[in-house]
Amino acid sequence: MGRIALLPSDLANQIAAGEVVERPASIVKELIENSIDAGARRIQVLVDMGGKRLVRVEDDGEGMGPDDARLALERHATSKISRSDDLAAIRTLGFRGEALPSIASVSHFILRTRPRGEIGGTEIRVNGGAVASVQEAGCPEGTSIDVSDLFYNLPARRKFLKSDTGETAQCSRVVSQFALGYPEIGFSLTSGNRKLFQWPPVASLEDRLYQIFGDRQDPLPGGKSLSGCTIKGYVAALAEEGPTR
Repeated sequence: MGRIALLPSDLANQIAAGEVVERPASIVKELIENSIDAGARRIQVLVDMGGKRLVRVEDDGEGMGPDDARLALERHATSKISRSDDLAAIRTLGFRGEALPSIASVSHFILRTRPRGEIGGTEIRVNGGAVASVQEAGCPEGTSIDVSDLFYNLPARRKFLKSDTGETAQCSRVVSQFALGYPEIGFSLTSGNRKLFQWPPVASLEDRLYQIFGDRQDPLPGGKSLSGCTIKGYVAALAEEGPTR
């Protein structure tokens, strides 16, 4: 008998999860990317115990029908690419089709989604990678994902997470970075019962900088264009003023 065997799908998903999910902030990043690709204009993030107990990301994007919702939880299922040539012209954030099944394999996972213009939505519950239920549900247009008890089935990974405060800070950093990159989208972050910030959509990066950092006079615009790529933004000597957001 040969020594090489195919891994069971649940074990393969848990291994893949190690590449996608390092900590709660990794989940926040992956889910926000999906929300942006879905055309969301409002993204709400909630974490409890730094995301170890719960990460919830809600958006008002285009949502999914029942068939797409089921397929989204299969490995390498994606609407972003369909052929190898697409890899040379990626214009979306999440395209590998690994995030949702990987996250669901190491948590208690609930997906609620409803397409725009549809009357009803779909709810799918997954426990440790095994689908527990699929049913119709009443929910707002868009998508809401709950990820609870992260690494409950991998205690060795869970013990390496930082304190609740440390993990919350990492989640806040991720949301702030997306907010700076997408000022036209509204972002909010809640930790437990405390609203950490709520930034409505604005017309420009300058307005978003004001939302996050307040009225500062030192940021200077900068940028560079080269080989068809353009980078633009602002720089400021924040270190001179001591610790600041």
